[in-house]
Amino acid sequence: MLTRPILQLPDPRLRSPCSPIHAFDDALAETVQALVATLLGSTGIGLAAPQIGDLRQILVMDLSETRDDPQVFINPEILTRSVQARVEESCLSIPGVVGNVIRDIRLTVRAQDATGATFERDLEDMHAVCLQHEWDHLHGILFIDRLPALERWKLRLTRGIRTMPLRARV
Repeated sequence: MLTRPILQLPDPRLRSPCSPIHAFDDALAETVQALVATLLGSTGIGLAAPQIGDLRQILVMDLSETRDDPQVFINPEILTRSVQARVEESCLSIPGVVGNVIRDIRLTVRAQDATGATFERDLEDMHAVCLQHEWDHLHGILFIDRLPALERWKLRLTRGIRTMPLRARV
């Protein structure tokens, strides 16, 4: 499987909303394989298609200790959310930046697999956090957009990183 370069901020594709998948074909299977290979070749636990320049609604996660259980979510929808917590996040597309954001730690998600079969899954803890982080990527939102205002301001001053106001993005 071929890995792909991971885009980094300020690449504008990271701020672009992604299109749903309608064709479950060989080209999609190839993209899913590239996403999985790129994820497994990185230090991350999740990766979304826009991070490799593909503006379609695909994300992959692997939180297993042995990194041999990649999960694929195509056209994911978050059906329910509950129990919020402050969690530390970082992103392969924004190296060196770490911050605490509020996330729901219990979710129910509906998605499709690489063949188009629909499934629902209940996620908790880091699985729920990871899915939300990658789901945000599919909507042009980065975790830094969810940081408290003072932390966003510090990023702008110290690193020249501009965040987007969430009320205008969600």
